[in-house]
Amino acid sequence: MDTVHFAGISGSLRKGSYNTALLHNIADGLLPANTTIEIFPLHDIPLYNADMDKPEAQSRPVAVQLLRKAFEKADAIVIVSPEYNYSIPGLLKNAIDWASRGEDSPLLHKPVAVMGATPGMWGTVRMQLAFHPVFQYLGMKPLYKPEVLIAQAKTKFDTGGTLTDATARKLVGQQLQALRDLALQEKVMRDTHL
Repeated sequence: MDTVHFAGISGSLRKGSYNTALLHNIADGLLPANTTIEIFPLHDIPLYNADMDKPEAQSRPVAVQLLRKAFEKADAIVIVSPEYNYSIPGLLKNAIDWASRGEDSPLLHKPVAVMGATPGMWGTVRMQLAFHPVFQYLGMKPLYKPEVLIAQAKTKFDTGGTLTDATARKLVGQQLQALRDLALQEKVMRDTHL
């Protein structure tokens, strides 16, 4: 069976972030069989500056080059994020801006899944909706079902950051399996057209 490789990013820098904890829960036991994930931290990504975004001159910051390489070698991307002001956190949008630029963008046509956890009641639904035009512009292959919207996160994680809610764990597993299946379908289509 083919191994599928995910790249995972969190839209939060907070030390006790539920979303970063969720990403680590994925790496520590929620992945489907024959699937790996590389978690890439965003704390070193500078603010986007087009003057520094010239691949032919190798002018992109080292952290940006590493992010783009992580996305490039991934079969699919997992985004786990809180919702800020009904939308995508600036940290996360900035990273996507760096990775999306140029004809060499590693995000073009890439399968992607978004999930989020929040202390509130809405489960990051508006953040996830805000990603749709971004995915559309890049021709990415977003996974729409099942949705993972973890509301009232304080009751779903223990003090060590382990996701304890059985329903949430099941949905995360189902979404990751669906993302793996989508990545394999895209791989077959690419190989067929070579």
